[in-house]
Amino acid sequence: MNGCSKPGRAGGTAFELVKSNALNMKSLLNYLVIGSFILGGVGCNSGSDSAEAAKDSNAVKMDSTAPDSTKMIPATVSKADQDFAVNTAIAGMTEIQAAQMAEQKTKAKDVKEYAEMMVTDHTAAADKLKTIATQKNITLPSTLTPEAQKDLDNLQQETGNKFDKDYMAMMVSDHKKVIGAFENESKNGSDADIRAFADSTLHTLRMHLEKAEMCQKMMKKM
Repeated sequence: MNGCSKPGRAGGTAFELVKSNALNMKSLLNYLVIGSFILGGVGCNSGSDSAEAAKDSNAVKMDSTAPDSTKMIPATVSKADQDFAVNTAIAGMTEIQAAQMAEQKTKAKDVKEYAEMMVTDHTAAADKLKTIATQKNITLPSTLTPEAQKDLDNLQQETGNKFDKDYMAMMVSDHKKVIGAFENESKNGSDADIRAFADSTLHTLRMHLEKAEMCQKMMKKM
């Protein structure tokens, strides 16, 4: 009995050790897998901004294999149309926030009046864009990109005439870029509604640029 029982106990102990080691290895592998997903998620999200997130969301909604067709972006809307909408939303938010800053900081009547016009016109344009985006299931960003926020932070540091000059220089530069994008969309846009929005907004943008250049010229004479 004793001779049979000792090998039995030793065999059982060895089996338990192997089983325990296997479980520990499985747990270790599970931790490694979970850890890799967490690190991978952080890596993918690092450096991202609301514009990139919106564009990624729109890319998913263009996927024909998506389960919910009611949330799909219509076939009439191209990727270029979507990117135009996202970029326009960022530009609009930037112009509005810069103008609100100017309303508070400037003491120049012309600059204040220009800023008030910017808030009114760009808020109206943003509302139109949001309506179209909702109809087309296009995701728009809700916050500024890091680059746009940095520009506003830098502007916030300025005071007096320096602020006025930098603000108007920003308006001239930004509107030249925006007008180019709107002209391209009005001519080459795939979706009729987005194309019409771009075309109808161009007159206002050109007027903004003209007045910004006038203010800029007046400041150089001062």
